[in-house]
Amino acid sequence: MGGGSCGSFSAFSAAKAGANVVVFEEHETIGIPSHCAGYLSLSGLKRLGLLPLPNKIVENEFRSAVFYSPCGKEFSVRFSSPVTCVIDRELFDKHLAKLAMKAGVEYRLGVRVDSLVLDSSFVKGIVVSHEDEKETLTSNIVIDAEGVSSSLLKKAGYPTLNRSAVVNAVHAEVDRIDDVEGDAVEVYLGRKYARDFYAWIIPRRDGSAKIGLATKGGNPKEYLQRFVHNHPIASRKFKRSKIVKKSFHPIPLGGPICRTYHNGLLIVGDAASQVKPTTGGGVVMGLTCAKIAGEIAHQAIQQNDFSESFLSLYQQMWQQAIGFDMAVMRQIRLMLNRLSDDKLDKIIRLCSELHVDKTLRRVKEIDFQGRALFPILKSPNVWIVAFYSFLASII
Repeated sequence: MGGGSCGSFSAFSAAKAGANVVVFEEHETIGIPSHCAGYLSLSGLKRLGLLPLPNKIVENEFRSAVFYSPCGKEFSVRFSSPVTCVIDRELFDKHLAKLAMKAGVEYRLGVRVDSLVLDSSFVKGIVVSHEDEKETLTSNIVIDAEGVSSSLLKKAGYPTLNRSAVVNAVHAEVDRIDDVEGDAVEVYLGRKYARDFYAWIIPRRDGSAKIGLATKGGNPKEYLQRFVHNHPIASRKFKRSKIVKKSFHPIPLGGPICRTYHNGLLIVGDAASQVKPTTGGGVVMGLTCAKIAGEIAHQAIQQNDFSESFLSLYQQMWQQAIGFDMAVMRQIRLMLNRLSDDKLDKIIRLCSELHVDKTLRRVKEIDFQGRALFPILKSPNVWIVAFYSFLASII
C-alpha cells in the first residue's frame, strides 16, 4: 500500500524475486504530491543499486556542507569529491515505479486503502475505495507503506510511531538564491528559526534552490517567513528570491516503531518511522528496509507461512542493517534537543577552533552515523567536542 519510494521499492524487490504484487496509491499520479527535499547520500544510493540515476532526476551534487550556529558562527566541511546529491522526488518516485512495473508489479492509481482485513488476528487483505465504491481484496501478505499518517495501523489497533517525537516541516523552493556555493548545502541552527531541528538551503545547478525547516511546536509557515526575511545571514541570500512552491509534512524523529511486523503484515518507511533522528532523512533508510521487506514477503509466499513468527525475520534483518545506527542517532537527537542556542554557538566555535573539519573529511558514510563515529573518535579533537557536547546537554 502506497506508491511512494518505499512502497515501490518493496514491490520491486518482491516482484523481482518472483512474487505477484499490486500497489495501491490514492493519488492519480506517482510522485505527487512531494513532501521531501530529496537530499540523499551517493553512497546510500550506490549501496541500494540505484546509481547511476537518469540525468534529469539528479538536480545537483555536493562536496561541502556549511553549518551556521544560532549567532552566525560558520563551520564548514569540504570533501574531495561529491558525497551527496539532491534529486527531483517526483521523477525519482516515478523511476522506482517504472522499475517495479518492469518487474511485473501492477499499479492501481487513484485507489485509497481504507482499512486492513483482519481474520483471526491475521491480515488477510485490504478494503479499498475508488469513486465512492468500496471493494474488499484478499492477499497473502500486505506491506504497509502508507507514510507517517499510519491511519491503517491505528484503525487495526497496532502500535504506531511516537507522536511526541514528530517535528513539523515545511519544504519550499525559490526561483533564485544569491551568495551561495553551488556545491555546498547550508544548515542553520537556532531555536528562533527551527526549534529542535534546523533550517536548510540546497542550491540547484540552475540557480534555484530548495529551502525549508522543521520545528517542534509552532507554525512552520511562520518560522519559514522569519527565516527568509529576518535571519541575519540567510535573509541576504533571499533578497531577490521568490518562493514558487511550498508543502508541509511531519517528520518522525523517534526512531523505528517497536514492531514492524504482524501476522500477514509488514510495515516500511515513514509508517515504521525508519527515519534518521538526526537529520530527518528517510529515503535511504526506508529503501534499505523496503528491500528487505520485499524479499521477506517473497520468502513467506514460498514457505506459505505468513505468521508473526516467520515475518519477525524482517525486523531482525533491518535491525541488523540499521538498528545500531538508529539507536545512536536517537541519542544524538535527544542530546541536541537539550542544547541551548548559547551552547550550540560554543560547540560550533569549538569545532572551528579545533579544526574538526579535517577529521570529518575522512568520513565515508553519512547515513549510518553510528558506525561512522568509530573512525573519527580516534581524533582527540573530536573527543573534546563530543565530551563538551554531552556535558552541555546535561548541565
